[in-house]
Amino acid sequence: QVRLVESGGDSVQAGGSLRVSCAVSGYTARSYCMGWFRQAPGKEREGVAAICSGDNIPHYADSVKGRFTISQTNAYMTLYLQMNNLKSEDTAMYYCAAQPGPALFGAAILSRSAYRYWGQGTQVTVSS
Repeated sequence: QVRLVESGGDSVQAGGSLRVSCAVSGYTARSYCMGWFRQAPGKEREGVAAICSGDNIPHYADSVKGRFTISQTNAYMTLYLQMNNLKSEDTAMYYCAAQPGPALFGAAILSRSAYRYWGQGTQVTVSS
C-alpha cells in the first residue's frame, strides 16, 4: 500500500519562503514520477513541479519557474518543494503525487490524471 504524507504547510508573508515535504512509504516500483500539485478554493488542481526517476530532470509550471525547486532524497522516499518569493496567488492546498512505471513526458508530467497515488495535502497560505 503506497502512502504519501505531506507536511510543512504554513502561513507566510508575501516574499517569504517555505519548504513542504512528502514522505513516501510502501513503494516497490523500480521507476516512477513524483510531483507536487496545488488546488486553490474554487479552482482546479494544477501541476506545480514534477520529477521522474529515469532522468531526474525537474519540470515546472510557468507560474513557479525560478521560484520553486523540487528535489528528492533517499531514492525518492522523501520529496521536497522549496518555495521562494511566495506570492498571494500561491495560496493553496499542496498535494504530493506518485505514479509508478515509465517516465511521463510532455504535458503528462504535470497532469493530475497521470498520477495514481495522492497524499492528503498540506495548506500553504501567503498573505500580502
